[in-house]
This record gives sequence, structure tokens and C-alpha cells, in this order.
Amino acid sequence: MRKNILVIGGTRYFGKLLVQRLLNAGHQVTIATRGSTPDPFGARIARIQVDRRNEHAMRTAFAGTDGYDIVYDQMCYSPLDAAIAIKVFAGKVKRYIVASTIDVYRDLLGRQDAPFAEDDINMLAQPIDTRYPWHDTRLATQSYVMGKLQAEAYLYRDGSLPLVTVRIGHVLAGAEDFTGRLAHYVDLVRQHAPLRYANAAAASSFMSAQGTSNFLLWAGAQDFLGPVNAACDGALSAFDLYQRIGMLLEVPVRALPVKPPVPAGELSPFDYPAPYMMDTTRAAQLGYRFGHSDDWLDHLILQHDLAFV
Repeated sequence: MRKNILVIGGTRYFGKLLVQRLLNAGHQVTIATRGSTPDPFGARIARIQVDRRNEHAMRTAFAGTDGYDIVYDQMCYSPLDAAIAIKVFAGKVKRYIVASTIDVYRDLLGRQDAPFAEDDINMLAQPIDTRYPWHDTRLATQSYVMGKLQAEAYLYRDGSLPLVTVRIGHVLAGAEDFTGRLAHYVDLVRQHAPLRYANAAAASSFMSAQGTSNFLLWAGAQDFLGPVNAACDGALSAFDLYQRIGMLLEVPVRALPVKPPVPAGELSPFDYPAPYMMDTTRAAQLGYRFGHSDDWLDHLILQHDLAFV
């Protein structure tokens, strides 16, 4: 069935892939962005130019709309963003899907051995600080983890939206990956530089950009609500990833353990002091199969290697 769908974001990374998949599925698609990044979709989509973080602008931009079957919110980074979503879209959308993150589990790191399940977090009990300067771009990196957690907490506590929060594992992509995280490890190997690591067994969950967009497309066609973890089988630690790149590129590598305590991510992007994996049982029970990181990881590594050369 053809649906009227809004994507907030959608001009890069897995958001762009999601828009393409929605179009391929025959849906009517509108993207809402600031208009600073071009998109390749031409006349196939409608566009609304708006600052997602400006409540007045958002209210004005969507005042005349009848609503949407689905809104995919790729840009909800804080409780302030969540509050804007509620004020603009409550009562006007049949399904509101937020791209969330594995990082909402960060406070549980090292507290349990088992992979994190959706109900390991009591979202209704999370503190929410609406006075923090969430929209100060200078604080974007340091506030990301708590911002995503509090955005979810705000949305679930309010309860006005028919909400799904997709908690996505660390997303890896090819040469278009603006985060530079996978490229960091490829560069280390190509430069014959050692990896400093905290815990070789501290595996974490990953997703490809393609796999993420596929799951978001699927989730939009379902009727479940609430949080759902999205991650491939085949978790890896920073140590595992570095070793795999060395083997694939046939370059000798050297890894150096660092004595604890080491804060998460301080040594390299995916370095953690303890396992940081998600349980995807709920997605499986709902009927989705993610596949394995072996299906796509080497291909992405080789793309970054070509970019290095």
C-alpha cells in the first residue's frame, strides 16, 4: 500500500538509502532538512526546508499538513528535539520512528555480561534535563550519548506519539562514511601503527548503512511499538576489527594492551572496557533476520583501503 511518508533528514548516510528504498517501494516521500546538503532524488520527492531544532519554524512548516502515515525522525538528538516532535506531530502521524542508538545503553557498560535487551533500561525513570544547552553545537559531541537517551525518555514519558525507537548498532559504511571511524582502523594498519586497546574481548554490535536502511524500511511496514534493537550477528571488539583489517590487507599488525581504567572510546572509536553488545531477540520474534557482519564488512574495509591509497 502506498503511504505518505516524511523523513526528517534523509540526505546522507543511511537516511539517504532509506529514502531510496521508500521510493523503490512506491511510497510518496517528503524530506525535511535545512537544505544545506543536496540530494539525488530530483522530482521524485517533495522537500520542506526547515531547521529541525527551531520549534517555531517546525510548527510553521507543518501547520498546513494533514499528517503522515509514517514519520522517520533521523535528527532527534535531545529532549528538546523530542518536545518539538510532540508539539508538531502529535495526532498527525500513524507511526513515528526515531533512529536511536546503541549508545542509550552506555550507562550499563560493565554492569552486566549479557547483551543489552530493550527492557534493560527503564526509560520512564530516566532523568530529563531540558535546561541543558542541547542545541549548542560546541557541545554536540559530548552531549550525544545523554541527548539520545533523554530524547527517548521524553518521548516515552509523554506518550503522545505512536512511537518506535530503533536502537541501531554502530553503523559502518564505505567511502561515503563521514564519521571516519572505520577509516581510523584502516589508516592505522596502512600506516603500520600499533593499536592501543583496553579489552580484546570487549565486542560491540555493528550494522551496515545498507542493513540499517533495510530494517527501517521493514519497521515502517509493521505495527509494533516501542524500542527495538538493530544489529548484525558477528560482534567485534576494536582488537578484532584491527586484526581483521590486517589479515584482509595482508599487512602485519601490532596491538598493545593498555591497563585500566580506560574510558570508553578514548583509545579508538570502538574501544570499550567491557562487552557492549545488543540482544536482538525482539526483532527476531517480530520476524526480522539481520544477517552477519561477515556478509558486508570486508567489502567496506576494501572501500576505505582504496580511499587511503
